[in-house]
Amino acid sequence: MTTDARPLSGKVCIVAGASRGVGRGVAIALGEAGATVVCSARSTRFGGRTEGRRETVEDAAEAAQEAGGRGYPYVCDHTDPRALYEFAAYVTRRFGPPALVACSVWGGAEGFDGARYADGASFGTPFFERSLRGYEVAIQTGAYALLATARAFAPVMIPARRGLIVALGFDAGEGSAGDVYYDLGKAATLRASAAMAAELAPHGLACLHLSPGYVRTERTFSAGLAAQATETPLYAGRAVAALAADPDVARHNGRSLFVADLARSHGFTDADGSQPPRYAPPGATAP
Repeated sequence: MTTDARPLSGKVCIVAGASRGVGRGVAIALGEAGATVVCSARSTRFGGRTEGRRETVEDAAEAAQEAGGRGYPYVCDHTDPRALYEFAAYVTRRFGPPALVACSVWGGAEGFDGARYADGASFGTPFFERSLRGYEVAIQTGAYALLATARAFAPVMIPARRGLIVALGFDAGEGSAGDVYYDLGKAATLRASAAMAAELAPHGLACLHLSPGYVRTERTFSAGLAAQATETPLYAGRAVAALAADPDVARHNGRSLFVADLARSHGFTDADGSQPPRYAPPGATAP
């Protein structure tokens, strides 16, 4: 296999929230590019699983390995700072400082069955008719998890004066994502990535936000919404891999980028060889 086909060979990459969804797609795409992929999440074959779902962090690591890289699982709650510092110490001892940290942690859709959340609210229910718990979860598993993960890994990346942090989220632009809690959770993640970028730049690190479309994840399948989705998790994954392999990625520091735009500028495709365009939510749409 040529260097061009494995541009991330020898690079250590962290994927937070890798057990399913976009995170798993990122892990697989990094494996395609030859990276050493450390997959972290809460769900494991040997303990707890989110909502009892079957997907695990071990599955993601094996998928990255099968794609052509080296995959390693690590069970971690990315809202727990102590667990994150232990994770960063483990990675540094075993592999050295990572070249990439991609954070795809998001629990804002947990409990959603395709029609309603666990509290009985549907997507788009006004905030004054809902429990605040949905907002708390969106913030904690969005911007807080991103910031906590970066806080753990930035100190081990800064001495090398190089590295990339990618926040996987959703950029609704000047519009709304269709649901107040979902929208605020994603907007906070986007804003956090820009603030982190400004403070990391003097140390040689770059941070950016990446926005996929409506992704055909395991959760959308189980909720009966797969037909509405526009792309697979691999599309976003290949965008992350392309950015990680870009020697001039620092030019994007602090920006919010779209997977569809990067597909055209960097020449990658989705799993079926297509290049789905940017996704525009039709008013209110399911997460």
